[in-house]
Amino acid sequence: MLIGKKRKLGRKINEIQAGEKLEMQETIEDKDLLLYLGLTNDNNPLFIQHDYATLTPFKKPMVPQIMLMGMVTSAVSKYLPGPGSSIIESQFTFIKPVYHYSKLTFLFEITEVDRDNHVAHMEVTAKNEEGMEVLQSRLKVCPPYAPKSITSNTMENF
Repeated sequence: MLIGKKRKLGRKINEIQAGEKLEMQETIEDKDLLLYLGLTNDNNPLFIQHDYATLTPFKKPMVPQIMLMGMVTSAVSKYLPGPGSSIIESQFTFIKPVYHYSKLTFLFEITEVDRDNHVAHMEVTAKNEEGMEVLQSRLKVCPPYAPKSITSNTMENF
């Protein structure tokens, strides 16, 4: 934890407009899969066993869907709106399986900004290297609040 260090916050609600877009790419590497599987103790054979996966309609091991969700949520925290943001509602649809070593292109779009309720609505899609859509998501995001000064309330009791 970085105590005493000021971290740059993401964009506040009044700095965000409907129609804004962010595109990013992620490649699923072995290290990412191993970290996820180790952290979660998820030993689903569909994610790690080639022998099993070849006997299913998927034909090869898949990337866990929760990893894809993590890529989406971390992009919200890092880029749009950025640090200090909080996802308050999410809906994900996994259209096609994503396989190990896939290179995904994510497109994030702000579809609505509700300033009264401090919420930005977003739609997210991801396509694989063949250009096929593999994921759709709708998010409600609470952008970062401007921090209040530590001294702003110190004189209220006098």
